[in-house]
Amino acid sequence: MCGIVGYVGDRDATPIIYEGLKRLEYRGYDSAGLAVLQDGVIEVRRDAGKLEQLGDLLLQNPVCGQIGIGHTRWATHGEPSARNAHPHLGASGEVVVVHNGIVENFLTLREELEAEGVMFNSDTDTEIIVHLVERYLALGHGLAQAVRRAIALLEGAHGIVLFSLREPDKIVAARVGNAGGVVVGVGEGEMFVASDIPAILEHTRRMAFLESGQIAVITKRDFQVNSLQGERVDLEVHSVPWDPVSAEKGEYKHFMLKEICEQVRSITDTIGGRVDFETGRVCLPDLNLTVELAKRIERIVITACGTAAHAAMVGKILIERIALLPVEVDIASEFRYREPLVNDRTVVLAISQSGETADTLGAMNEARQRGATLWSIVNVIGSQAMRIADGFISMYAGPEISVASSKAFTAPLIDLYLLAILLVDLRGSLSAERRQELVRDLRLMPDLVGQCLDRAAQVEAIAWALKDTAHCLYLGRGINMPIAYEGALKLKEISYIHAEAYPAGEMKHGPIALIDQEMPVIAICPRDPWYEKMLAQVEQTKARGGIVVALATDGDELISSLADHILWVPETPWLLSPVTTTIPLQLLAYHIAVIRGADVDQPRNLAKSVTVE
Repeated sequence: MCGIVGYVGDRDATPIIYEGLKRLEYRGYDSAGLAVLQDGVIEVRRDAGKLEQLGDLLLQNPVCGQIGIGHTRWATHGEPSARNAHPHLGASGEVVVVHNGIVENFLTLREELEAEGVMFNSDTDTEIIVHLVERYLALGHGLAQAVRRAIALLEGAHGIVLFSLREPDKIVAARVGNAGGVVVGVGEGEMFVASDIPAILEHTRRMAFLESGQIAVITKRDFQVNSLQGERVDLEVHSVPWDPVSAEKGEYKHFMLKEICEQVRSITDTIGGRVDFETGRVCLPDLNLTVELAKRIERIVITACGTAAHAAMVGKILIERIALLPVEVDIASEFRYREPLVNDRTVVLAISQSGETADTLGAMNEARQRGATLWSIVNVIGSQAMRIADGFISMYAGPEISVASSKAFTAPLIDLYLLAILLVDLRGSLSAERRQELVRDLRLMPDLVGQCLDRAAQVEAIAWALKDTAHCLYLGRGINMPIAYEGALKLKEISYIHAEAYPAGEMKHGPIALIDQEMPVIAICPRDPWYEKMLAQVEQTKARGGIVVALATDGDELISSLADHILWVPETPWLLSPVTTTIPLQLLAYHIAVIRGADVDQPRNLAKSVTVE
């Protein structure tokens, strides 16, 4: 979950690292620090709190050098404090390290090192690593070999970046398991390393992505990758298509608002080049889906976490309704611990914005061992979930910086719709007329999303009415039931209001006991096949004195007469309605959070990419 940046070249490393950390602060923001080699000494600057505090420290006590590493932390071991902030310097002052992950055998190794006389200066598990590397350097090993020996003792998943006075022209980076990415950026006479693409995108688009079990030795001219067993690895250098400007806030107050407003573009890009509107054909070339495979599939299991899992729930309905294939949705953190029944006739489809979510990667590995075909829907080109899959679909959402996902929720809804059409087409059970109808509806989506965004002022007015609520209940049915879950998640993660979501038909089985004037009900009631069922839930709520905020289709006079507040959406083909119904809920959560003074982009206790269990 932490952010890592490193640089080696002829420029001053400090501003490059600091600016890179700014672009990664969404990955961790309870402390930050950097280490730079200056005049033959490793100088460390670090502090608790957000990155600005490190910036103030650097103004008071500057540091300059041509090789360095930096880190923004999301705490796992040890409270957020200056002494627990990364980087961690070894006892000899010769090695400095930053780390993403958890050393699971931390206590055992700490006791072993303390028995050898090592004094610890923090409460973190990361400090274990630097002391182990120093141990093996003292025994005469080179830096890369010392890192290999140290890693061999660690349990858990790790992204590790360090440098040493012993070999002052090198940065060593290693990846073990799924503790987030390690990206090597290739420049001209300079090299970069980071835990995520936006940190170094300003400087280069040429990037290589370490796989688990690989270690890179990076100098300013080139880099070399080996396995942890010492075997040479030829790693492909990818050209990343993102525009650096797209990772900046620009005119927007928050990244979340920017990313909500970018959904017209992201959905246009997701559709573009994949649909022939004349023939109605869908093309997903990176999925590697053949007619033979399409006909062999007996079942699809979609696995994901958080927001991505809500997209998976929509995908289940899309694929079952359009492609007539049975689909299960499995929370990734549960999938690999329950002996899942998958085989070579099962496709396991993982959805992950970052492509580095530890639980999702673990689920993919479990599915691989059981013989399933692996697909992924990812936003980050070169991510682990993309690389280990048999085929993938790119979201084309562009960089998403805000911790609360928005455009990386709606883009995979379009991806799943396209996948459903392609599957049924290849299986030979889709008429040309029906295919054209399904594809024709896609043309409407960018404009419909734009219409939703044009109503932001109306949503903000409702946000003011709800700003002081302490609890909220979201209800939905059918294809919009997952949107109730997603809406509730958005509200609680950025505004800190307790919110629950239920299938609306379940309200009378318990939640109705909570209904009163202090607990607003957000009822998702577009004109879809479940519309009349939702109206009944609204009436039951009003009969018990509840306050109803209805999300309704333009022109619905009946719902206007029942609800206290209306979030209007344009009429949308029902299979694609989750794309439009989710946008007012994103805006509602955003405006409530802003009104309440919450930190919208970096909500407490959360980080963007969950790379530890």
